[in-house]
Formats: sequence, C-alpha cells, structure tokens
Amino acid sequence: MQDGVNGLTECPIPGDGGSKTYTFQAAQYGTSWYHSHFSTQYAAGVVGAIQINGPASANYDIDLGPYVISDWYRQHAFELERSSQLASNGPPVSSNVLFNGTNINSDPDVGGGAYDRVTLTPGRRHRLRIINTSAENHFSASMVGHNLTVISTDFVPVAPLVVESLFVAVGQRYDVIIEADQAVDNYWFNATLALGGLCGTSENLAPAAVFSYQGAPAGIPEEPGVPLTNVSCVDNTGFTPVVSRTAPSADFSGDGILDITLTTPTVDNATVFRWQVNSQDINIAWDKPTLQYVRERNTSYPKDANVIVVDDPNVWTFWVVQNENVVPHPIHLHGHDFLILGTNDVANSAGEPVTFDPVADFARLNFVNPTRRDVAMLPSNGWMVLAWVTDNPGAWLFHCHIAWHVSQGLSVQFLERRSEIPALMDLERLEPDCAAWEDWFATDSYRKTDSGL
Repeated sequence: MQDGVNGLTECPIPGDGGSKTYTFQAAQYGTSWYHSHFSTQYAAGVVGAIQINGPASANYDIDLGPYVISDWYRQHAFELERSSQLASNGPPVSSNVLFNGTNINSDPDVGGGAYDRVTLTPGRRHRLRIINTSAENHFSASMVGHNLTVISTDFVPVAPLVVESLFVAVGQRYDVIIEADQAVDNYWFNATLALGGLCGTSENLAPAAVFSYQGAPAGIPEEPGVPLTNVSCVDNTGFTPVVSRTAPSADFSGDGILDITLTTPTVDNATVFRWQVNSQDINIAWDKPTLQYVRERNTSYPKDANVIVVDDPNVWTFWVVQNENVVPHPIHLHGHDFLILGTNDVANSAGEPVTFDPVADFARLNFVNPTRRDVAMLPSNGWMVLAWVTDNPGAWLFHCHIAWHVSQGLSVQFLERRSEIPALMDLERLEPDCAAWEDWFATDSYRKTDSGL
C-alpha cells in the first residue's frame, strides 16, 4: 500500500488538497526517485530524488548528491499523452533536456536560461548520483577529459568499473565517482542522445552542463571534447554486484514469457497505439485497486488488469521478456531487484525480431552473480531474461518506463503471495481513501483516456 501505484496499491489522491503519507522501511541504500503514477503526470514534474545513505564500494571525498537529468516539454504531459496515442503522430520531441532542473533555452532565437553548474574540488574524488527521470529520452552521460567510475546500478552496489561514457535509460540510476585530477578549468558534462531516434529525440541536439574546478575562470568550457559517435540504446550489463546472488540454473525452463507487441486499434474513430504484453494492454481501474480484490478475497481479476499470480513463497521466478518491435524499452519492476541473466546479441537487432530459444540460447545466460538492478533496457527486436525471488508479498507493477508506453498499456502486475498480504498491510484504509477519490472525481472535468498509469 506504500508503493504509490493507483489502480494497484491504492486509489489516486484527490486533487482538491488531498494528501497521503507514505511510510516504508529503507531496506536498501543508495539513490532513487519518487514520482506520480497517475497517467503521464510525472512528465509534468511530479518527481523528486531520494538519497538513502550507506556504505559505498569505493572511497570518495565529497558527495555531490543527486543529479537529475530529464527531458522537458513545453506542452503539458496530459496533452502529450493524448496526442502521442495517435498513430498519425507518434512520440513527441522533447523541448529541452534539463540538468537538476535547468539549462539554456534550446531555441537560440529566444535565448535565456542558464547551464547547470557543478563545482569540483581539485585533487578530490566526487560522488555523483545520476538519475534519469525523463518521460522518454535516454542518454549517454560523459564528461570531457574525465572517466566515470561506476559504484552502483540503481539500488545495487557494484565493484568499481571505470567507463568513458555511461548509458542511462529512463528510470535508471548510477552512482559514479569523478576524480578531479585534470587542469583547473571548466568542462562539459554531456548527456548525448543516440542517433536514429529510438532513444527519444530532443530539440536540444547537444544537452550539457558545466562542471568547474574551484579556481577556474568564469564562463563556459573552451574545449568541446570529442563527440560520442557510438551511442546506442543498449545497457552495459558488465557490472558485478558486491553482494553476490546466484539463480539456480536447474530451475530455469524458459516457460515464463512476456511477449511485447505494438497494435493499432481504432478507438473513438481514431487509429491509436496500444502496447500489449501477451496480447493484452493494461487498463487499470482507479476506483478499484488490485489490493481491494485481495481485501475482499476476490480472485476474479479483470482481464485488462494484466494480473500474474505468483503465490509460492521464496522461490526463483524466471521471465523471458520478448520484444517484437524495433523500439527498445526500459523495463522496471516494483518491489524487487532482478538478475539480468542475459539478452540476445544486440549487434544483430536491426532486422526481424530474434526469438529466445530455451535450448540454443541457454548458454548465453549467466546465473552466477550477473548484473542486478530494477530497470533494464529490453533490446530492439530482441529478448532479455530476468529472475528474482518471491520474497516480498504485494502487487508489483512491471512496466516500460517510457511514460507514453505505459500510458498506452505496456505493463503487467505481479500479485505476489496473496494470502500473506492482509497481515502485512492495513487494507481497511482502502475504503475511506477510495471513497474520497470517488467523491472528488465524480465532479472533476478530467477523464481517463489511457491505461491510468
């Protein structure tokens, strides 16, 4: 009930000054973010960073705190949600890319705005907590003249890995260390979008912030650096978690399939996009969340709620996520970290969809302490195999973190260990909270036009 997903764990918070206090135990430490799950509302700015302090896998001197990189749109997110559904329109182009909420205006004829500026202390190691809170834009982060040492993927501490650039999908977080060991000067910190548009597009063709050493001259960097030329919409899965997890390969069968397809049905005399998982796009009910079914001991879940029941406790569950489309997807699971056991050969994903073969592709899977996180990039026209343990009773959303895609149906929910949920949560709170929502919504002009997520 503290996960904040309307239609699953609660009814939405009424818009007339309604409020809700979320209480949860910080069982993990690191960097994350919170956001609205009410349609595409988070793309309108209902987001914020979360920093939970704890040990790190490498030494550093200064914690610079969360560093939020996000696309930004001049139109309201609800307007974009409605227009992006239309097959004749497609996804919107972002108006700008912001670094901790600011940047220069992407329209040079208008001007204004300001680069975000971060100060580095010469000779010191700085921890930067990168968060991509975009609606659609994915980036490769890099800093001219400096490497990034990755020490955490989402909430998972990893063995330090030095990289020149770092792909950051929507929803992902990376804690990195930047060593200020170069000449005292100003340096560009770039967020480069991939060519081709499959990682999103922006009017700002070269999003950047300014990182300045203490004592550097005023102004912007003179050295442009070497532009990234090999940017692609592909995760780095070469990270080694500090706390090892191994999935039992003998338990893997390849039977758990989540097949993602794009359909174009006609709704209200318009051809629209609907992303489906196993031939069903999700469409939740704001006034009847999944936990209400659990409270009532009602197992007749609506088909379009896309409920997958996993009742066995503390067992490994394996899922093959299959992408039948050229568009890659940042897949996010609530309530768990997952092991990324493997993906197809991403170098060969430009043609027809590559289907997972549980026999031929078994050798591609790594069951011994692979990369672990809660957001991973599903390759274009390919597959990804994930695994996690059923150790957290609840209703957990599993969805694409592109705001337009989950709005258009790309999601399922895992209803985990149903019989244990009532003892762990105060389900009686659902009744007054949902009544307050229904009273407000009955008189409000806004109407549901998407999945509700």
